[in-house]
Amino acid sequence: MPLGTLDRSPPPFFRQGPSALSRLLFFASLSVLLMAADNRVGLTTPLRTAAAVLLSPIERGLLVPVRGVGSVNDYLSGIAQAQQTTERARAELTRQAERSLQADQLLQENARLRALLELRTRLSVRTRAAEVLYDAPDPYTRKIIIDRGSSQGVQHGSPVINELGVLGQVTRVYPLTSEVTLVIDENAAIPVHNVRTGLRGVAFGDPSADSMELRFVAANADVQVGDILQTSGLDGVYPPGLPVAKVGRLDRRTQSDFAKIALIPATLPDSVRHVLVLEPVGAQQPPPPAASDVGLPLHAKDVAAAAKPAAKGSSKP
Repeated sequence: MPLGTLDRSPPPFFRQGPSALSRLLFFASLSVLLMAADNRVGLTTPLRTAAAVLLSPIERGLLVPVRGVGSVNDYLSGIAQAQQTTERARAELTRQAERSLQADQLLQENARLRALLELRTRLSVRTRAAEVLYDAPDPYTRKIIIDRGSSQGVQHGSPVINELGVLGQVTRVYPLTSEVTLVIDENAAIPVHNVRTGLRGVAFGDPSADSMELRFVAANADVQVGDILQTSGLDGVYPPGLPVAKVGRLDRRTQSDFAKIALIPATLPDSVRHVLVLEPVGAQQPPPPAASDVGLPLHAKDVAAAAKPAAKGSSKP
């Protein structure tokens, strides 16, 4: 092969174009020119728009897993927050319900105490406020225990009332507590009179039905359902005019001389908490005169009363 036909050009790898500095200056100048042209004329705006349109589905596809993970986290955190909010709301609702019940109880208690205070001002006997502690443990009687005893001046036989009427009578007195026999106990008996007719009688307790019974009333007596019975005051224990019961059922028996009269107590002992303990009416009455002084004139009684201690001191054998 002749030497003139040989290709003396270097291989592509070893070919050398412009120098690196020249290319740097060229491309730098081109970049500056393009930036200036883009800033002035906006040559690359269509290209950017086209690239954004083409790449938008790809970006959205790549963002789907990220958004899915974020949505799951938001969902789980929202459930936890909702549960916490629900628990707080339930706790607050429970507290509000308790406060509402306490407020209702306080309002009812306040109304009862006001009624007791008004009743206390109308009574002419001395009274003592007391609170019901619990029912007596004997299941065959209807009795309650109050928080006042002999140390507070409670006497045996003292009437016990509330704002609605007669509740019972003190039957046992301890130093700090007292036992009250309710009007519905089988051993309880209260002299009463009919407010409408003035008919007197005796009301007895009926524990089997938590009611009372007016006994020994003639079958033809003027008694009607709904009549109000109050204390007559003849026993020297209860002040007159205290509500006791009202006639609930009337049975005029033809084969008997007496009518069967069922009474509804004026007060329900199961709902009573605060009561008034009255001093028995007989405790305020003066003692009866001595038998030796009966029939003497007033000045003779005074002389006899003054002479008794003198005669005692001057008696010598």
